[in-house]
Amino acid sequence: MQPLAYIPSPSQGVWHLGPIPIRAYAVMIILGIVVAVWLGERRWAARGGTPGVVIDVAVWAVPFGLVGGRLYHVLTDYQRYFGADGDPVRALEIWRGGLGVWGAIALGAVGAVIGCRRRGISTLALADAVAPGIVLAQGIGRWGNYWNQELYGRPLDAFWAIKIDENHRPVLDGGPALDPKYADVATYHPTFLYEFLWCLGVAALVIWAERRYRLTHGRVFALYVAAYTVGRGWIEALRIDEAHHVLGLRLNDWTSLILLLGAIGYIYWARDRNEPLNVVTATAEGASDGPSGDVPAGAEPDASGEPEDAVDITKDPEPKSEDEDEGGDEARDEVAADRPAEDAAPATEDPVTEDPADEAAAASGEDEGEAAEEPKKAEPVKDGK
Repeated sequence: MQPLAYIPSPSQGVWHLGPIPIRAYAVMIILGIVVAVWLGERRWAARGGTPGVVIDVAVWAVPFGLVGGRLYHVLTDYQRYFGADGDPVRALEIWRGGLGVWGAIALGAVGAVIGCRRRGISTLALADAVAPGIVLAQGIGRWGNYWNQELYGRPLDAFWAIKIDENHRPVLDGGPALDPKYADVATYHPTFLYEFLWCLGVAALVIWAERRYRLTHGRVFALYVAAYTVGRGWIEALRIDEAHHVLGLRLNDWTSLILLLGAIGYIYWARDRNEPLNVVTATAEGASDGPSGDVPAGAEPDASGEPEDAVDITKDPEPKSEDEDEGGDEARDEVAADRPAEDAAPATEDPVTEDPADEAAAASGEDEGEAAEEPKKAEPVKDGK
């Protein structure tokens, strides 16, 4: 069966640059990683995050993810490598394909946590920033299946069907004889294309929902997981490659179902969380020329790490020393000297005097008393009210 129009398969997936093989499968994975890091950096910077953090975390997450993806594939298809006719060495041949998405995400998340802790930033905030980039990387990586002519779906007679060469069609258990059901069938469902388009839609959905509903605290990442698993479920049902089945469903379908329920549960559980998350690295916060705003220019931290000029408003003021009191008295003297003459009015308001001599003596005594008491009269203005 071969329709009049179809998607042709590539004639080769490996090119040689001298002795170095350039494999299309690896190129697609690398391209996906580049896109994920680029988009993640842009979204992280838009949140006010320290530039370069996504790249630093990717140094940890990508190797962990590649190892996790390969482990998931080998463990779920162990008979290919450790069965009766298996070859354990082939488990190391990652360039031949075979990366489990869920293993890559799980172990990649471990690497991301390590990277976030080293930089002192919130793992949840970073997960939300990189979620659209991760799903785009998954979609781009699926084109590696196209170059390898693998993981396609059931036979299809339509113009968007993909033509699979005979040496890449399903074989009987143990091979290499072709399965009679597919020996004469040339076109199949292009599941790689379905998943690529689905991933584009998930990325758009996640970005839109984040802006529309102000999702934070890992809910953006959880939405990505939920939306991706829905698509992965029906795409997985189309595939005809060998897989383990549990209660009639492929193992990847069960994994998708469990993750879908978990993602929905997390979105509900974190629905009211809105406290701020740290997106600035510890190094950037401590920089004197950075935007932290807590350390004045020229203020140097003491041995405890706090700047000398910093003031802790949560503590009661300490009692002043005698030197500080003298300085305060001088300031009050200056204030008293500027006060209007009405303070001296009470000394001249009494019109009753018995004797001019007594009046002069009294006036002289009152002047001396007022001169001695003036600093005390200035005290009522010290509260600044």
